Amino acid sequence: MKTALQMLLAAAASLSVFTATAARAHVSVSGPAFAGATHEATFGVGHGCDGADTYRVKVQIPAGVTSVRPMDSTFGKAVLEKNAEGNVTAVVWTKPLADVLPADTNYYKLALRFKVPDAPFTTLYFPTTQTCRSEGGAETTVEWSDTSGEHGHHDPDAGTPATSPAPALLILPARSPGWNKYTVNEHVHDLSVFNDALIVWAGKAAYSANPATQSLIMTEPDTEVLSQIHPGTEIWVKY
Repeated sequence: MKTALQMLLAAAASLSVFTATAARAHVSVSGPAFAGATHEATFGVGHGCDGADTYRVKVQIPAGVTSVRPMDSTFGKAVLEKNAEGNVTAVVWTKPLADVLPADTNYYKLALRFKVPDAPFTTLYFPTTQTCRSEGGAETTVEWSDTSGEHGHHDPDAGTPATSPAPALLILPARSPGWNKYTVNEHVHDLSVFNDALIVWAGKAAYSANPATQSLIMTEPDTEVLSQIHPGTEIWVKY
């Protein structure tokens, strides 16, 4: 690593802040999660259906997610659905009929804990069915199941908003303060997954979300700007 970059990273280390954000969906999920770790996810239900209050929420559990343990909430109790092998395939929260509101006025949070699969740089999708109930008793169902569009961290065509996006949870590799060495097995097009890192190196190429560091990368001799990572690439990341 070049001396100028070393000096800048030393100064930036004390200022590095990581902000976890939920995926931008009408039903969102808190993240990111870390590969092989236990994650407590909160699903946020931002609104009801055409003025009707949310009555039931069913979250499908993707393959590879294990040790699922939901939490009851003020919205309603959680019920597990399992397959023939005993694996949890969905969690359903249902509001008591007496608690259904006459209009769409509230925001709801639903939480569960699970073991994240050891699949760094991939995205878990949780297709969700939202059922609303009007004051007159009519029910409306909305499927948040689209896994294309804006959630595609590894999709070169990402950027087109999904019509009914499924909650999406990005999996990052486990890390420790300082330098971390990884072999990337997925094609990573969107390097914003490293926005909380000080710098990423892959051979002679480097990336940083910090504008000052990125500027140095662009002007350093024999250093290229890292724009994507191909499967099988060995990288060094400093947190």
